[in-house]
Amino acid sequence: MKAMQIRPPAVSGLFYPSDPTLLSLNIDGMLEDVRDLRLAGTPLGVVSPHAGYAYSGPTAAMAFAALRSRTFRTAVIVSPSHREYFNGISVYEGDAYRTPLGLINVDVELRKYIVEDKGIIKSSVLGHRDEHAIEVQLPFLQRINPEAKILPVVMGDQRPEYCRLLGQALANALKDRDAVLIASSDLSHFYAHEDAVKIDAVAAADIRDGHVSRLLEDLATKRCEACGGGPIAAVMTASSMLGADRNTVLHQCTSGDVTGDHSRVVGYLSAAFIRTGAAA
Repeated sequence: MKAMQIRPPAVSGLFYPSDPTLLSLNIDGMLEDVRDLRLAGTPLGVVSPHAGYAYSGPTAAMAFAALRSRTFRTAVIVSPSHREYFNGISVYEGDAYRTPLGLINVDVELRKYIVEDKGIIKSSVLGHRDEHAIEVQLPFLQRINPEAKILPVVMGDQRPEYCRLLGQALANALKDRDAVLIASSDLSHFYAHEDAVKIDAVAAADIRDGHVSRLLEDLATKRCEACGGGPIAAVMTASSMLGADRNTVLHQCTSGDVTGDHSRVVGYLSAAFIRTGAAA
Protein backbone atom coordinates (compact mmCIF):
# COMPACT_ATOMS: atom_id res chain seq x y z
CA MET A 1 0.00 0.00 0.00
CA LYS A 2 1.38 3.36 -1.02
CA ALA A 3 2.24 5.67 1.89
CA MET A 4 0.35 8.94 2.11
CA GLN A 5 2.19 12.03 0.91
CA ILE A 6 1.71 14.57 3.68
CA ARG A 7 2.96 18.13 3.77
CA PRO A 8 4.21 18.75 7.35
CA PRO A 9 3.91 22.10 9.15
CA ALA A 10 6.60 24.61 8.22
CA VAL A 11 5.76 27.57 10.46
CA SER A 12 4.14 25.92 13.49
CA GLY A 13 5.48 27.60 16.62
CA LEU A 14 6.44 30.67 14.60
CA PHE A 15 3.28 32.03 13.02
CA TYR A 16 0.89 30.22 15.37
CA PRO A 17 1.11 28.03 18.51
CA SER A 18 2.43 24.50 18.02
CA ASP A 19 0.54 23.12 21.01
CA PRO A 20 -2.88 21.93 19.78
CA THR A 21 -4.72 22.98 22.93
CA LEU A 22 -3.24 26.48 22.92
CA LEU A 23 -3.83 26.76 19.17
CA SER A 24 -7.48 25.78 19.49
CA LEU A 25 -8.02 28.20 22.36
CA ASN A 26 -6.28 30.98 20.42
CA ILE A 27 -8.44 30.50 17.33
CA ASP A 28 -11.69 29.99 19.23
CA GLY A 29 -11.05 33.16 21.19
CA MET A 30 -10.54 35.19 18.02
CA LEU A 31 -13.67 33.72 16.45
CA GLU A 32 -15.70 34.46 19.57
CA ASP A 33 -14.57 38.08 19.39
CA VAL A 34 -16.32 38.50 16.04
CA ARG A 35 -19.56 40.34 16.75
CA ASP A 36 -22.60 41.26 14.66
CA LEU A 37 -21.40 39.78 11.39
CA ARG A 38 -24.42 40.01 9.09
CA LEU A 39 -23.77 39.00 5.50
CA ALA A 40 -27.32 38.90 4.08
CA GLY A 41 -26.44 36.12 1.67
CA THR A 42 -24.11 33.21 1.03
CA PRO A 43 -20.33 33.78 1.15
CA LEU A 44 -18.76 32.09 -1.87
CA GLY A 45 -15.23 33.31 -1.24
CA VAL A 46 -13.15 35.34 1.17
CA VAL A 47 -9.83 37.13 1.43
CA SER A 48 -7.79 36.28 4.54
CA PRO A 49 -4.33 37.56 5.60
CA HIS A 50 -1.46 35.19 6.35
CA ALA A 51 0.84 36.86 8.90
CA GLY A 52 1.48 35.58 12.40
CA TYR A 53 -1.71 35.22 14.40
CA ALA A 54 -0.58 37.89 16.86
CA TYR A 55 -0.67 40.41 14.02
CA SER A 56 -3.34 39.38 11.51
CA GLY A 57 -5.24 36.66 13.36
CA PRO A 58 -8.23 38.83 14.34
CA THR A 59 -8.56 40.00 10.74
CA ALA A 60 -8.42 36.42 9.46
CA ALA A 61 -10.99 35.43 12.08
CA MET A 62 -13.50 37.75 10.41
CA ALA A 63 -13.13 35.84 7.13
CA PHE A 64 -13.54 32.46 8.79
CA ALA A 65 -16.48 33.68 10.87
CA ALA A 66 -18.12 34.55 7.53
CA LEU A 67 -17.47 31.04 6.21
CA ARG A 68 -18.81 29.56 9.45
CA SER A 69 -22.25 30.82 8.39
CA ARG A 70 -22.55 28.12 5.72
CA THR A 71 -21.82 24.45 5.12
CA PHE A 72 -19.19 23.26 2.66
CA ARG A 73 -17.18 20.14 1.91
CA THR A 74 -14.07 21.67 0.35
CA ALA A 75 -12.10 24.88 0.77
CA VAL A 76 -10.00 25.98 -2.19
CA ILE A 77 -7.10 28.05 -0.82
CA VAL A 78 -5.17 30.15 -3.34
CA SER A 79 -1.89 31.66 -2.22
CA PRO A 80 1.20 33.41 -3.58
CA SER A 81 4.61 31.76 -3.57
CA HIS A 82 6.93 33.69 -1.25
CA ARG A 83 9.96 31.41 -1.43
CA GLU A 84 10.24 30.09 -4.99
CA TYR A 85 9.32 31.37 -8.41
CA PHE A 86 7.94 29.01 -11.01
CA ASN A 87 5.97 29.52 -14.17
CA GLY A 88 2.38 28.50 -13.70
CA ILE A 89 0.03 27.40 -10.93
CA SER A 90 0.70 24.48 -8.59
CA VAL A 91 -1.99 22.31 -7.01
CA TYR A 92 -0.50 20.18 -4.24
CA GLU A 93 0.13 16.71 -5.60
CA GLY A 94 0.01 14.94 -2.22
CA ASP A 95 -2.75 13.56 -0.03
CA ALA A 96 -2.92 15.93 2.93
CA TYR A 97 -1.48 18.83 4.89
CA ARG A 98 -0.70 18.36 8.58
CA THR A 99 -1.15 20.97 11.30
CA PRO A 100 -0.93 20.61 15.09
CA LEU A 101 -4.70 19.95 14.94
CA GLY A 102 -4.25 16.91 12.69
CA LEU A 103 -4.47 16.01 9.03
CA ILE A 104 -6.58 17.90 6.54
CA ASN A 105 -7.11 15.88 3.37
CA VAL A 106 -6.73 17.13 -0.17
CA ASP A 107 -9.81 16.88 -2.40
CA VAL A 108 -8.21 14.53 -4.91
CA GLU A 109 -11.30 14.37 -7.13
CA LEU A 110 -11.43 18.14 -7.48
CA ARG A 111 -7.69 18.25 -8.19
CA LYS A 112 -8.15 15.83 -11.10
CA TYR A 113 -10.86 18.07 -12.47
CA ILE A 114 -8.85 21.28 -12.38
CA VAL A 115 -5.34 20.15 -13.31
CA GLU A 116 -4.49 20.48 -17.01
CA ASP A 117 -2.41 17.86 -18.80
CA LYS A 118 -0.38 20.37 -20.82
CA GLY A 119 -1.56 23.66 -19.40
CA ILE A 120 -0.64 26.20 -16.76
CA ILE A 121 -2.33 24.49 -13.78
CA LYS A 122 -0.18 21.54 -12.69
CA SER A 123 -0.17 18.94 -9.93
CA SER A 124 3.11 19.57 -8.10
CA VAL A 125 4.92 20.25 -4.83
CA LEU A 126 6.33 23.49 -6.25
CA GLY A 127 5.49 26.38 -3.95
CA HIS A 128 4.07 24.14 -1.23
CA ARG A 129 7.10 22.87 0.68
CA ASP A 130 7.90 25.91 2.84
CA GLU A 131 5.04 28.26 1.97
CA HIS A 132 3.21 29.72 4.97
CA ALA A 133 0.36 31.47 3.15
CA ILE A 134 -1.77 28.33 2.89
CA GLU A 135 -0.62 26.76 6.13
CA VAL A 136 -1.75 29.57 8.43
CA GLN A 137 -5.31 29.34 7.08
CA LEU A 138 -5.68 25.65 7.91
CA PRO A 139 -6.07 25.70 11.72
CA PHE A 140 -8.87 28.26 11.34
CA LEU A 141 -10.51 25.99 8.80
CA GLN A 142 -10.13 22.97 11.06
CA ARG A 143 -11.87 24.79 13.91
CA ILE A 144 -14.90 25.92 11.88
CA ASN A 145 -15.27 22.80 9.71
CA PRO A 146 -13.17 19.82 10.89
CA GLU A 147 -14.46 17.54 8.13
CA ALA A 148 -13.65 19.85 5.22
CA LYS A 149 -11.14 18.89 2.58
CA ILE A 150 -8.82 21.37 0.87
CA LEU A 151 -7.50 22.16 -2.56
CA PRO A 152 -4.19 23.96 -1.92
CA VAL A 153 -3.23 26.16 -4.90
CA VAL A 154 -0.04 28.23 -5.17
CA MET A 155 0.49 30.80 -7.92
CA GLY A 156 4.14 30.77 -8.94
CA ASP A 157 3.43 33.52 -11.45
CA GLN A 158 0.66 36.07 -10.92
CA ARG A 159 0.47 37.57 -14.40
CA PRO A 160 -3.06 38.80 -15.22
CA GLU A 161 -3.80 36.09 -17.78
CA TYR A 162 -2.99 33.40 -15.19
CA CYS A 163 -5.29 35.08 -12.66
CA ARG A 164 -8.16 35.07 -15.13
CA LEU A 165 -7.42 31.53 -16.28
CA LEU A 166 -7.37 30.22 -12.72
CA GLY A 167 -10.54 32.10 -11.81
CA GLN A 168 -12.39 30.64 -14.78
CA ALA A 169 -11.07 27.14 -14.09
CA LEU A 170 -12.17 27.33 -10.46
CA ALA A 171 -15.62 28.60 -11.39
CA ASN A 172 -16.06 25.74 -13.87
CA ALA A 173 -14.84 23.16 -11.35
CA LEU A 174 -16.95 24.41 -8.44
CA LYS A 175 -20.20 24.99 -10.32
CA ASP A 176 -21.85 21.87 -8.89
CA ARG A 177 -19.70 21.43 -5.78
CA ASP A 178 -20.26 22.46 -2.18
CA ALA A 179 -17.06 24.49 -1.85
CA VAL A 180 -15.73 27.85 -0.75
CA LEU A 181 -12.79 29.93 -1.99
CA ILE A 182 -10.08 31.54 0.14
CA ALA A 183 -7.56 34.04 -1.23
CA SER A 184 -4.53 34.30 1.06
CA SER A 185 -2.91 37.73 0.99
CA ASP A 186 -1.46 40.56 3.02
CA LEU A 187 -1.43 44.11 1.65
CA SER A 188 1.32 46.76 1.68
CA HIS A 189 4.65 46.06 3.36
CA PHE A 190 6.92 48.32 5.43
CA TYR A 191 5.50 51.79 4.87
CA ALA A 192 4.75 54.28 7.59
CA HIS A 193 1.25 53.64 8.95
CA GLU A 194 -0.25 56.76 7.37
CA ASP A 195 1.11 55.85 3.93
CA ALA A 196 0.08 52.21 4.28
CA VAL A 197 -3.50 53.22 5.05
CA LYS A 198 -3.67 55.28 1.84
CA ILE A 199 -2.12 52.54 -0.32
CA ASP A 200 -4.30 49.82 1.17
CA ALA A 201 -7.43 51.92 0.64
CA VAL A 202 -6.90 51.53 -3.11
CA ALA A 203 -6.87 47.74 -2.90
CA ALA A 204 -9.84 47.75 -0.54
CA ALA A 205 -11.89 49.88 -2.94
CA ASP A 206 -11.07 47.60 -5.88
CA ILE A 207 -12.04 44.53 -3.86
CA ARG A 208 -15.23 46.10 -2.52
CA ASP A 209 -16.23 47.22 -6.02
CA GLY A 210 -15.51 43.78 -7.50
CA HIS A 211 -13.23 45.41 -10.06
CA VAL A 212 -10.73 42.68 -11.01
CA SER A 213 -9.22 44.52 -13.98
CA ARG A 214 -8.75 47.70 -11.96
CA LEU A 215 -7.16 45.76 -9.10
CA LEU A 216 -4.68 44.13 -11.48
CA GLU A 217 -3.91 47.51 -13.07
CA ASP A 218 -3.44 49.19 -9.68
CA LEU A 219 -1.11 46.39 -8.60
CA ALA A 220 0.88 46.66 -11.84
CA THR A 221 1.24 50.44 -11.53
CA LYS A 222 2.10 50.24 -7.79
CA ARG A 223 -0.95 52.23 -6.71
CA CYS A 224 -1.51 49.42 -4.25
CA GLU A 225 0.31 46.31 -3.05
CA ALA A 226 -0.76 42.77 -2.17
CA CYS A 227 1.59 39.81 -2.12
CA GLY A 228 -1.45 37.68 -2.97
CA GLY A 229 -2.95 40.10 -5.46
CA GLY A 230 -3.15 37.35 -8.07
CA PRO A 231 -4.97 34.96 -5.72
CA ILE A 232 -7.41 37.77 -4.80
CA ALA A 233 -8.08 38.45 -8.49
CA ALA A 234 -8.58 34.75 -9.22
CA VAL A 235 -10.96 34.25 -6.29
CA MET A 236 -12.87 37.42 -7.16
CA THR A 237 -13.23 36.18 -10.73
CA ALA A 238 -14.41 32.72 -9.70
CA SER A 239 -16.80 34.07 -7.05
CA SER A 240 -18.38 36.47 -9.54
CA MET A 241 -18.82 33.71 -12.11
CA LEU A 242 -20.44 31.54 -9.45
CA GLY A 243 -22.96 34.24 -8.62
CA ALA A 244 -21.41 36.61 -6.08
CA ASP A 245 -23.05 40.00 -6.54
CA ARG A 246 -21.89 41.88 -3.45
CA ASN A 247 -18.40 42.27 -2.00
CA THR A 248 -17.77 43.54 1.49
CA VAL A 249 -14.60 44.41 3.39
CA LEU A 250 -14.94 42.74 6.78
CA HIS A 251 -11.91 44.15 8.59
CA GLN A 252 -8.84 46.20 7.80
CA CYS A 253 -5.84 47.22 9.88
CA THR A 254 -2.04 47.37 9.95
CA SER A 255 0.49 45.65 12.17
CA GLY A 256 0.99 49.03 13.81
CA ASP A 257 -2.50 48.81 15.26
CA VAL A 258 -1.28 45.75 17.17
CA THR A 259 2.30 46.65 18.06
CA GLY A 260 1.99 50.42 18.43
CA ASP A 261 4.99 50.84 16.13
CA HIS A 262 3.74 52.87 13.17
CA SER A 263 7.10 53.42 11.48
CA ARG A 264 7.13 50.30 9.24
CA VAL A 265 3.89 48.35 9.07
CA VAL A 266 2.19 45.59 7.09
CA GLY A 267 -1.41 45.97 5.95
CA TYR A 268 -4.10 43.34 6.48
CA LEU A 269 -7.61 42.96 5.11
CA SER A 270 -10.38 40.38 5.15
CA ALA A 271 -13.28 40.47 2.71
CA ALA A 272 -16.20 38.32 1.59
CA PHE A 273 -17.73 37.77 -1.85
CA ILE A 274 -21.42 37.16 -1.32
CA ARG A 275 -24.33 35.80 -3.35
CA THR A 276 -27.25 37.76 -1.97
CA GLY A 277 -30.66 36.30 -1.31
CA ALA A 278 -29.44 32.68 -1.49
CA ALA A 279 -29.69 30.10 1.23
CA ALA A 280 -26.46 28.70 2.63
